[in-house]
Amino acid sequence: MSKQPNTAKRLTLSVIIAIILACSLCITTYALFYATVTVEGNYFKTGIISIDLNGGKPVIEEHEYLFEPGMTVEKPFYIQNQSTWAVYYKIYLDNVEGGLADVLEITVLDGDKVLYEGTARSLTRQNVIAADDILLVGEKRDLTIRFHYPENSGNATQNYQLKFDLCADAVQEKNNPDKDFD
Repeated sequence: MSKQPNTAKRLTLSVIIAIILACSLCITTYALFYATVTVEGNYFKTGIISIDLNGGKPVIEEHEYLFEPGMTVEKPFYIQNQSTWAVYYKIYLDNVEGGLADVLEITVLDGDKVLYEGTARSLTRQNVIAADDILLVGEKRDLTIRFHYPENSGNATQNYQLKFDLCADAVQEKNNPDKDFD
C-alpha cells in the first residue's frame, strides 16, 4: 500500500508538469505569431502613370500628303503627363508597315532639340531610349515630328506607303534613376 500514494503523487506531478508545459507552449506560440512592432508615422502611397499623346489623334492623316523626293513635312503634336508622379518618357513608332519604312527620315523635336531621329523601322520601342528630361505632373510638352523624303530616293520608291502608330511610354521618375521601362 505504500506504493500507491507514491504512484499517485508521481501521476499528479506528471499531469501538473504536462499542463505547465502545454501552457508554456501556447504562450510561446501566441508570442511568435502575434508579436508586432509598431513604428508611428510611416506613409505609403501608390500612384498612376497616365500619358496623353496628342489627344489620341494621329499626327498625320492617311492621304494627307503625297510625298516626293526632297519633300519635308513637319507636324506638331503634344505629350502631357496626367500621372500622379513626374515621369520619364519615350516616343516611338509601332505597327510599322510599308516600303517607305526604310526610306523616310523621321525626326522628333522638342523645340530645336532632337529627341529621336531615324527611319520608321528603326524608331521602335526597343531601339529608342527615354528622353533626357522628365515630364512633371500635369506638364504638357509641345513637340514636332518631321518627315523627310530623301532627294536621292528617286523613282525607285514611287507608290510606296508608310503606316505606323505613334506611341509613348512613361515610367515614374521617383526611385528609378536608370529610367527602367521594364
